[in-house]
Amino acid sequence: MPGLMLLDTASLYFRAYYGVPESMTAPDGMPVNAVRGLVDMIATLVRTHSPDELVACMDADWRPAFRVAALPSYKAHRVAHGHEEEVPDTLVPQVPIIEQVLDAVGIARVGVAGYEADDVIGTFAAHASGPVDIVTGDRDLFQLVDDARRARVLYTVRGIRNIQIVDEAAVTAKYGIPGRAYADFATLRGDPSDGLPGVSGVGDKTAAALITRFGTLDALLTALDAGQTDGFPAGSRNKLAAARDYLSVAPTVVQVALDAPLPAHDPTIPAKPRDPAALVALADRYGLDNPLNRLLEVLSTR
Repeated sequence: MPGLMLLDTASLYFRAYYGVPESMTAPDGMPVNAVRGLVDMIATLVRTHSPDELVACMDADWRPAFRVAALPSYKAHRVAHGHEEEVPDTLVPQVPIIEQVLDAVGIARVGVAGYEADDVIGTFAAHASGPVDIVTGDRDLFQLVDDARRARVLYTVRGIRNIQIVDEAAVTAKYGIPGRAYADFATLRGDPSDGLPGVSGVGDKTAAALITRFGTLDALLTALDAGQTDGFPAGSRNKLAAARDYLSVAPTVVQVALDAPLPAHDPTIPAKPRDPAALVALADRYGLDNPLNRLLEVLSTR
């Protein structure tokens, strides 16, 4: 679908890191599997989906203070030391190379201080004037699916060559909820991988039943606070009441920001490298000739 393509860049390079063997190394023996994999992913995405514009969205802050203040458990189990995220040792030095490659090719790379890539993606999607494809392996971004705005997710859970297109109908089919209700559903269900406890005793089925019945989390909480009993599955009302403090702050954590202050950027897909000399130097130093040539061929012939 022509339009704006937004890359959840960290999601993609983590997938590349685990999907491409570490035997893919630079001439000096340094692993560059994540770099090579990401470059090939971008080439495949541009070739198969023909976007008009492309932005690589970055995590300027993987664990923003406003989310931690609301819920201290947010991603706490993934902290290595200080504020640093636990990342494989052989992936850490590849991230700056990825950034240099994107810059030399001329692919827009956008991060915003104090925000995650999800928030950058959400802000782009909220202000886009045309169709939006969000490329990610993270279900959290299903909340941005919106048929009316022609915003969908290209879900990479089965690989970049076997992408699942997620629209409102796909969300409904998978979770049994209204197509735009994923954030409220996820708040109730929780997500241990992000340190979100959810409501104890409320799993997928009960969360889906509650959201389907009340429409939104706000409407559910209004009914709960008013003492309403109708529409609550057996036993769920007491569980929700016990989790009321969590439910008052969790939306701040779960909901993607739609108002991150985006910097100036050029989402135009380049037909040729922005900085050919820098790209040649990167290709020589890290042994990236083949993937970069594949990407540049796609960009020049689109």
